[in-house]
Amino acid sequence: MKKLIFFLLAIAQISQANADFFADADTFFRTHVKEGMVAYEEIKKDQSLLNSLVEKIAAFNLKQANVAAQKAFMINAYNILAIKGIVDEYPVKSPFDVKDFFDAGRYTVAGEKMSLNTLEKEKLYPMAKDPRLHFVLVCAAVSCPKLADWAYNPDNLESQIESKTKEVLNDPDFVRVKGNKVQVSEIFNWYSSDFKTKASSTVEYINIFRDTPLPSKKTSYYTYDWSLNKQ
Repeated sequence: MKKLIFFLLAIAQISQANADFFADADTFFRTHVKEGMVAYEEIKKDQSLLNSLVEKIAAFNLKQANVAAQKAFMINAYNILAIKGIVDEYPVKSPFDVKDFFDAGRYTVAGEKMSLNTLEKEKLYPMAKDPRLHFVLVCAAVSCPKLADWAYNPDNLESQIESKTKEVLNDPDFVRVKGNKVQVSEIFNWYSSDFKTKASSTVEYINIFRDTPLPSKKTSYYTYDWSLNKQ
């Protein structure tokens, strides 16, 4: 009986620790993100909440989390660790000013050392197989989709991802329409195979989420702006 009680207490503690991560992440984004831009200078001055979140990311127990919680955790972890990578080297003008920003295995995620690219391409995407993730993961650059000023939460993850995707694909700065000419992000080039799992073309995929369908089936890519998404 004692073993069972200790086991149940341990499970409860893990569940609470995981829940605390989502609550603290929500506070972090609401405090430091405005209209998709990040207050890096402000965070640099007081890194206490950021560092606490980094510790929670390292200790998060994926085995005790359901699929929605795993996905929400990894989305938030990616966005937080991208900010961490900038803050550690701030002031910088671009994520590419940080050596191996995407490829260095400098982060611990749920007990495993990895890079941002590993987290995205080897952990999260193979599990979710959802092209909409490309609109919720934000790599600290101006041309990235605008970072949410709230955390993704297991309880309403699907509606959050869907809402953010619609917001991004209706954003005139992200999908640029001038007359019958349409320019789209390089994201649709880099991850074309992901989008083709859901639609036969870029335009067809975008139109799934558009309030007003695109006026042309032909698109071109605008130059990706890698300057920092700072306030």
